[in-house]
Amino acid sequence: MTGNYPVEPVKLVVAVLCPDSDSLARSVEGLRSHRGDIDHQGAARPFNLTDYYEEEMGAKLERSILSLDRLASPGELVDLKHECIELERSLAASSGQRAVNLDPGYLDHGKLVLASLKAAGQKIYLARGVYADLVGRYGGGRYRPFEWTFPDFSAGLYDEELAAIRERYLEQLRG
Repeated sequence: MTGNYPVEPVKLVVAVLCPDSDSLARSVEGLRSHRGDIDHQGAARPFNLTDYYEEEMGAKLERSILSLDRLASPGELVDLKHECIELERSLAASSGQRAVNLDPGYLDHGKLVLASLKAAGQKIYLARGVYADLVGRYGGGRYRPFEWTFPDFSAGLYDEELAAIRERYLEQLRG
């Protein structure tokens, strides 16, 4: 069976984890150069609910949520993940240690998905080593987390931002 099957576009997002505003600014500029305008840049919030990245990136990390202006096919998540990996490499210290961690994903009416290179029971393989990780399902005015969702997302730190991004997404679909 062949054919072109249209799919509703999604809103691409990137969760940027970094130690300082300079690293964040360089990440934003790198994303803009690859993907165009960014229509949401959330406040940098302390990333202190887990020490997972501390050994690699230091103890005083912050996470900011960005969204890209242009709507995209959900199939673009694989390319975006690989673009983010290359951007992380280009921003790395001379030792090769990452200065930023970029977690790309997307949201739509009903879900929040992040890309991952790690397999797990809830993740669905897409292509080129990338898995889709369903981290939130929309209901009751917010993206509700699952037991595997990152602690900072589960804690609701970004609920207002994600709601604003979702509203922009819905406006774009209507427009």
